[in-house]
This record gives sequence, C-alpha cells and structure tokens, in this order.
Amino acid sequence: MARDTAVLVLGGGSTGCGIARDLAMRGLDVTLVERGNLTDGTTGRMHGLLHSGGRYAVSDQASATECIEENEILREIAGHCVEETGGLFVQRPEDSDDYFREKLEGCRECGIPARVLSGSEAREVEPYLADDVKRAIEVPDGAVDPFRLCVANAIDAETHGARVETHAEVIDLLRDGDDIYGVEVRHDSGPGKRTHATPGTTEEITADYVVNATGAWAGQIGAMADLEIEVRPSKGVMTIMNVRQVDTVINRCRPKGDADIVVPHETTAILGTTDEEVSDPDDYPEAGWEVDQMIDTLSELVPILSEARTIRSFWGVRPLYEPPGTGTQDPTDITRDFFLLDHADRDGVSGMSSIVGGKFTTYRAMAEEISDHVCEQLGVNASCATAEEPLPGSENIERLEAGMDDFGLRSPVARRSKQRLGSRACDVLETDEPNPVICQCEGVTRAEIQDAVSQSGSDLNAVRIRTRASMGNCQGGFCCGNMASELHPTHDEETVREALDELFQERWKGERHALWGEQLSQAMLNYALHAATMNRDRDPASAGEDVDFAAFDGGRPEGDRVDGPRGAR
Repeated sequence: MARDTAVLVLGGGSTGCGIARDLAMRGLDVTLVERGNLTDGTTGRMHGLLHSGGRYAVSDQASATECIEENEILREIAGHCVEETGGLFVQRPEDSDDYFREKLEGCRECGIPARVLSGSEAREVEPYLADDVKRAIEVPDGAVDPFRLCVANAIDAETHGARVETHAEVIDLLRDGDDIYGVEVRHDSGPGKRTHATPGTTEEITADYVVNATGAWAGQIGAMADLEIEVRPSKGVMTIMNVRQVDTVINRCRPKGDADIVVPHETTAILGTTDEEVSDPDDYPEAGWEVDQMIDTLSELVPILSEARTIRSFWGVRPLYEPPGTGTQDPTDITRDFFLLDHADRDGVSGMSSIVGGKFTTYRAMAEEISDHVCEQLGVNASCATAEEPLPGSENIERLEAGMDDFGLRSPVARRSKQRLGSRACDVLETDEPNPVICQCEGVTRAEIQDAVSQSGSDLNAVRIRTRASMGNCQGGFCCGNMASELHPTHDEETVREALDELFQERWKGERHALWGEQLSQAMLNYALHAATMNRDRDPASAGEDVDFAAFDGGRPEGDRVDGPRGAR
C-alpha cells in the first residue's frame, strides 16, 4: 500500500527538527508535524544553557558525558547559535567543601574541562559576583539560542526535501491491529500557518514509520494507541532580567535545587529554575512566588540582581522519562538521560518508536540514535552526517567576525545581525532598499524581518523566534506595530491586525507575572502606546463611534472660549 511519506516525525522541537534533518540528509522522504509553531513546547521554554555537563557531573554522569560530547559538536556545527560564555560553579562560605570536591572530581571523570579559581580569580572573570564568594570551578558552559537552532534544523531538513507542517495537531494515531501506519491531524487556523490544508480541517497522513518526538507530550501520543510511555513532566519557572547582569553562566555549587543558575542570553540574563512534578504538561500552575524566590536566592551570588528590573517570567515542562519500576520520588533525582523506545519490541506494536528524556544540548545525539534505528527498520543503508555538516548560517563562521560596517548599519546593529544570521548575513542584509531598525532593543532591521516573513508568512510569533524582535526590554511595546507594518501590502488589514494581536498577547503572557516597580511603569507605557496610537483597547470614542467629526469642520463655535496656561486657546 502506498504511503504519503516514508517517515512521519511528530513534534517540532529541537529533537523533532533534528530527526527530520538527519533522516532527510540520509535521503529519506520525511514529513514533520507540530501542533503549534516550531519550538512551541519545551524547546521554546528552556533557559538557553548549552550544558557542559557540569550540572550532572555528580548525580548523573551518563548525562554529563553526553552533554560535554554534544557541547563540543554544537560549537562546531551551530556557531551562529552558540555564545561561548564559559561557566562558573560558585561556592559560598556556607556551601560544602566535600560537595565542591565531588563536583570537581565528577567533571574530570566525565571528561569535562574544569579548573579551580580562587574567589578573587572568579571575580576577575565575573566582576559582579558577591565579595564573599569562596572559590569556583570553571567549565565550558555556553549560551544557545534554541529558536535559531531549531529553525536552522528545519530549514536544512526542507532543503533536503522534508515537508514541515506547523499548526497541525495530532488527534489520533492510525492503527491497524498491531501496526501503526500514520496519524490524523487537525489543521489550526490563524495567520501564517505553514500548512497546505484548509484551517479547521482534518487530514490523515500515512507513513511507513512514525517517530514520536513530542517530549513531555509523548505519553499522551502513546495513549492514542493504548501504549503506556512513562513520562514524568516537571515544571520549571524562569525569570528574564532587564539587562545582561553577567557575561558568564553562574551556577551555585551545591546539590541540585531551586534558583541556582544565571544564564547570560543575548541582551538579557535568565534566572532559573524550579523543579515541580506535574500531571499534565498543558495544565500546570503559572509562575508566582517562584519569581521573588529566585531573585532573592540568586542575589546571594550576584547582588546586583536585587536592584534589577524583571521584564517577564516563563515556564516550561521538562520531558523526564523514568523506566518502569524505578519509583523515584523527587523529580530532581530522575535521570536526564534519553531513551529510545521501540514499541515493536516493548509493546508488540510495530510501525512506531518514541524518543524520550534527554536535554536540549543532546538533541542531535538523540536524533542520530533514533534515525539509525529508523533506517534499520526500513532497510536503508545510510549514515549520519549531522555531527560534521554545519547548519545553515554556520558554514563559514569567519564571516561573523568580518567588518562592522559592511552593510551601512551602525556597528552594534551590524554585529547583532551577523551573530543571528551567520554566513547568511550577506544574502539577507545586502539590499538596495532602505533598511531601518525595526526592533531597537534587539537591533533587528527590516531586511531581517522581511527574510523571516518570507519563511513564516504572516505569523509574527514565528518571525519573533527567528529574529528575537520584540524579545528585548520593551517586550514589543515599541516594535510590535513596526513588525506588523512589514506585512503590508502582501497581507490585508484583517490579517495584519490578527497577527499583531497574537504577537502582543504572547508577549503579555510572560509580563503579567512581573508587574511591580519599574516594570509596572513599563507595562503602563506599553498600554498607553498601543491604546492611544492604535486604539487597541477598542475605545468606541477613539474609533470614531458616536463622534460627530463634521462638527470640527467649521472650527470653534462663535463665543466659545477655552482657557489654559497663559490664556492659550
């Protein structure tokens, strides 16, 4: 029986996109479906840390070893997505000397480069560390842009012939007896969806083999075919600060717990995190008290954080997997290793495998392992090349370091653009058209926005994850309208307004948990800008309803006097 595709990948996060790229590069016919935008799940809600493995060097050495191996690979193949910040595991006076020694020994046992710095040496690396920091372990942590990396994988998958469908939610697995042969999806409506189908319709997509790479949702997908997948979702809350208070990843050198890491990320710093088991990855409490707790606790390491402004908070769900019979009570003790579940061997149901657990840093290794498995199942003799082939944008990293003023832009903007675009910078930025800055906070120009629109249509949230526009200090207050204007004249007014609303609501979702002090003032300014200049609060008077504009045509009525300062009229 003919199938629609050879391999159907479920999930458009880092692992799913990595699998689609890997298989497409091996010459297979691949289709990927994702219920929202790419990175809609855990990938788009991580803290931006490229793990050295140091965080797991004591408690989970298998994961630590995988992390340092993949850390080194990603620096090579995704240079335009990675910032080599370095990392410090910092010991305060009250922290255990024994644990410090265990951490150092664990790093060395796992092949993680590590050296001890005195307190003064650590403050030379990171000047805003507290004065009473005792010592630190230096490791090769880094910062990574998960949006840019995920999209780069998807673009390369499409370049090699894959089909990527976003806003296509899996609502059922197609099963014939003990064989899974595809899925039924429902296509979402809204602006700029990457789908060939009419929004609101359903479609059956058949495949020779199905890969479940849905992370924290893998158990829900399995349940559609009566398969039990023991995912234990764990909620983590993170907080974004107004500026980049540190240039180095700062970890607290103590056993894993809440509020123990600061990650410099682009123009901001991200504080994390919590670890709370939840039953449903789509239904868990929002951020609240955790934000205050993180700032207070991490200010012990970086005191300047207590004076900083919080611009938003967000939360994601870790896709932790625990093999049956383990019975771990504390989610922090569950391994961060990944597992390939062959449902034919495990459950007697052929046609599908699941890849579960793992970390963002190990997404490529996860993709390689399950892609090897899929090729074996389909009788395809092809090897993995993703550890050697650079992602789009990283083919020629020297171009990131060339001139500051190549494109007639102010130097900081040129630098930021090149960092985001990598070796694609010339193709995107060399334009004869005016190229003003659209997002001042992140230094995103019209050329970058238009390049992202060409990939994403009118979906401004997809533009956001490709460019970082609206992700800076003002959280879209000044640039959302500018971004929406770039959709004209290709899209009609209704589409543009819907896209703008969708983008601004996504920004507001994370801001509303940080409304105090200066951030409350910023939120009120954003409200005033959008309400007063675009009538986005739908004020009937501002919209012209019940207003007799003709009365203004004749000027002020005879005898009418309006007094003001100095008798102004």
